[in-house]
Amino acid sequence: MTGPGSPRRPLGGTPPRRGGTGAFTSRRAPGSRRLRGALPVSRRRFSIGLALVVVPLLVIIGRLWLLQGVDSGEYALAATQDRIRVQDIAPLRGPVVDRDGDPLAYTVAASRVTADPTLVADPARTALALTTLLDVPVSELTELLSADGRYVVLASQVRPETVDAIDELGLDGIFSEDDPVRLYPAGSVAGQVVGFVGREGAGLAGVEQTMDEQLAGMPGERRVEVGSGGHPIPSGIDESTPAVDGRTVELTLDSDLQFVTEQRLQEACQDGATTRASAVVLEVRTGQVAAMGSCPGYDPGNYSRTDPDLLGNPLVSSVFEPGSVLKAVTLAAALEEGRATPDTVLSVAGSIRAGDVVVRDAHDHAPIDWTVTGVLAKSSNVGTIMLAREVGDERLEEYLRAFGLGSRTGIELPGESAGILQDSADWTESRAANVPIGQGVSVTTLQMASVYQAIANGGVRVEPRVVSSVGGQAPPPPRSTRVIGEAIADDVAYMLEAVVGPGGTAPLAQVEGFRVAGKTGTAQRANPECNCYAGGGYVTTFVGFAPADDPQYVVAVDLERPSSDAEGGQVAAPVFADVMRQALTADGIVPSGTPRPDFRLTGKER
Repeated sequence: MTGPGSPRRPLGGTPPRRGGTGAFTSRRAPGSRRLRGALPVSRRRFSIGLALVVVPLLVIIGRLWLLQGVDSGEYALAATQDRIRVQDIAPLRGPVVDRDGDPLAYTVAASRVTADPTLVADPARTALALTTLLDVPVSELTELLSADGRYVVLASQVRPETVDAIDELGLDGIFSEDDPVRLYPAGSVAGQVVGFVGREGAGLAGVEQTMDEQLAGMPGERRVEVGSGGHPIPSGIDESTPAVDGRTVELTLDSDLQFVTEQRLQEACQDGATTRASAVVLEVRTGQVAAMGSCPGYDPGNYSRTDPDLLGNPLVSSVFEPGSVLKAVTLAAALEEGRATPDTVLSVAGSIRAGDVVVRDAHDHAPIDWTVTGVLAKSSNVGTIMLAREVGDERLEEYLRAFGLGSRTGIELPGESAGILQDSADWTESRAANVPIGQGVSVTTLQMASVYQAIANGGVRVEPRVVSSVGGQAPPPPRSTRVIGEAIADDVAYMLEAVVGPGGTAPLAQVEGFRVAGKTGTAQRANPECNCYAGGGYVTTFVGFAPADDPQYVVAVDLERPSSDAEGGQVAAPVFADVMRQALTADGIVPSGTPRPDFRLTGKER
């Protein structure tokens, strides 16, 4: 088919070719093949471009659908959580009170004022607003408010009314958190028993440490929604789980007796020779500690200013050789074993050989016929060793351990020592002679008081305790152990009363109106500089009970005197008498209704 102006070609003939003479040859237009393929390529490019636009758009639309539809609640919650500030609610630590409910330690509410420096726009201006309220210099506050980080402490233990005044200022980035204050209203009185708490509120000494779990309570929590300045949003989340305050711990201590005891010990420490003085008062029937103190002591409210070496309780942690106060146990063993009676007469020389040493009495004397009562009243080393040999080393050790030596009493105080009591199988001849007279064995003041509590209580030892109740509930009763028979205990008490009577070593232990039984002790003190006895001075003791005819209290006193050779009857017995007098009269104990018996000290007496 041809149109106007089209070259003609013969129908059905071979198209003419260009190249020959006069020949006419047909050809495709230039680029005709490329035009036919261009349409599919463009379509592919269009599809790819469309996909590159549509697919991301679909992803974005899907993501928006997830965010605004499916996950909107979760993200809203996350945003809210970012605004939630969690604050611990500190419990009030439980009080420690004496037997009458008078406080020895208690806690009052206070706060720690803190800051988030990243939220403080003008540190200098904020510091100026806080300086008077916190009693902190402006320069110091400015430095803290300009510090790196998001948490700084501006002041601790701030009173509630001060915190309220700071809150009214509405300062951005300023917060408060609980920081309770522990107070000790009695000061140093009973400080070594009560103990103290550290900066973080945990008990670090005394009952505060041993009863920390009961006193501490359980913290609570407050969740509050805050705005950009860190202040609570009025209509926001504000949820609290209340704290559970600690329980009250009631002690067996009598604060008045405790005060008098510590005052008397202070006087002893001022005599120029005594470097440490300790005393403990036990109730005979219960084993409860009515008073316990030592000089020097410390004020729990200012423990950080005290020599760390003084922050313990030497009555349970420090040991010493008791000396002659231990003779009561040796003689009790001899009587219980049937080796003697109070009136048994012994011919006692001035010295006795024990292996490679010679043990002497305190004062030289020719052989004397002393009764066993006289041996104790005169504190004869030789006579005591003679009786100990009758008992035997192994049996004597059993009695010593039954009376509580070599083991902890279990009192509710930290750092208690078990003392030192070597197995009798390892005793040398000299050690076998030293132990019965209170050398070569170490005890605590509380242990010695417990020994005499058993004697005064008819031979039944009750483990000493200083906590009478927790949260109003009494703890399990302490263990009671019969150590010697009641009749033997009465005999030993009778002999101990002779120590305080005429001819005994401790007339200064007498308390007017009351019969007193007890024993002196004067033991060499180990010298820490040479690990020997030379130059160590002495530890003087007196342990006794009253009234002897109806025992109510045991008082044990020991004085460390590195530069003195004074005996227990001279310096420890008067301290005993003063403390015992206070215990008896304050408790309204009726004076003894019977006179002191006449004691037979020698074989010549009838």
